[in-house]
Amino acid sequence: MLSDTHGHLDKKIIGYISQADQVWHAGDIGNPKVLDDLTTLKPLRAVYGNIDGHEIRLQAPEVLYFNCEGVSVLMLHIAGYPGRYNPQARALIAKYKPKIFICGHSHILKVMQDKKNNHLHMNPGAAGISGFHKVRTMLRFEIDKGKIQNLEAIELGARGALANAVDRAD
Repeated sequence: MLSDTHGHLDKKIIGYISQADQVWHAGDIGNPKVLDDLTTLKPLRAVYGNIDGHEIRLQAPEVLYFNCEGVSVLMLHIAGYPGRYNPQARALIAKYKPKIFICGHSHILKVMQDKKNNHLHMNPGAAGISGFHKVRTMLRFEIDKGKIQNLEAIELGARGALANAVDRAD
């Protein structure tokens, strides 16, 4: 799972995605070519973010709710955190009652249990090179028969390190 690519993919991101069954993108895709590239690699589930233009918004919804291996998943780019969700996120969580709630936007990797809403809150941080974050991150985990397991925070390197970059912000 990744977020906030802002038009950037590199060999490290692609390497991790090639090992996955699916790729989930929590918004701020940045360039329609990123969607195209990800879709050629693996099945993609994505929402648009605040920087995404019309072309991306035609391909990715604002909100995505789905079921994966018996686990309900809700994804929205801008949401906040447990105890501090924005009104839209609170309403969607109340409506769907997901087991996993995914957002992006903050560029800060954070995974925490939301005990009040009974779900796992996940923000993969930022995989791209634009923003204030110092380290590019993404998440990897498995879902098997309703269980979330083997969760791993992946550090992709410093935001400024562009070795082997495949830049899609053209």
